[in-house]
Amino acid sequence: MLRYVEEPEKVRMALSPIRRRLLELLREPSSATQLAAELEVPRQRVNYHLRELEKAGLVELVEERQRRGFTERILRASAGTLVVDPGVMGGAFSQIQDQYAAEHLVDVAAGTVRDVARMQSAADAAGKRLLTFTLEAEVRFAEPGDIHRFTDALTEAVRRTVEQFDTEGGRAYRLIAGGHPAPRRTEGDS
Repeated sequence: MLRYVEEPEKVRMALSPIRRRLLELLREPSSATQLAAELEVPRQRVNYHLRELEKAGLVELVEERQRRGFTERILRASAGTLVVDPGVMGGAFSQIQDQYAAEHLVDVAAGTVRDVARMQSAADAAGKRLLTFTLEAEVRFAEPGDIHRFTDALTEAVRRTVEQFDTEGGRAYRLIAGGHPAPRRTEGDS
């Protein structure tokens, strides 16, 4: 399950190293006592962080068990994956509309993360599947000018394909194509 977080306070709550580790461990239900033993820190410290994560809605109660005169609380992370709205981490990178600017690609990618994460959270909550598609390819250019010629050719091909499938009154989909240098691979990469 995916949880989309766009409130800066909730992001701040999850970013400390111990809280990130607790959220990771709480993918499986656990108690403060078990977590304290795993992390080798006092249970009181773990309890403090768990209460803060619970207040932020990032941790949820699974069950309560009676143990030797006290109640043991079993908790788990409220989502398997947290997706943070990129705007929370510093706002939009740029208002540049230059299709060749790295800032524009990052801004468009951040918007895509935000939009898809919101829709995926809503689909999960409704018990539905969000229908998306992804195209990935790697192309090697001999010269820098080839990037512009490739972009022009790809734009024309997409324009023709969109004309073929675009239907008035149909469900609108947003298509994004971006390119960036591929990370250099080392021998150990597969």
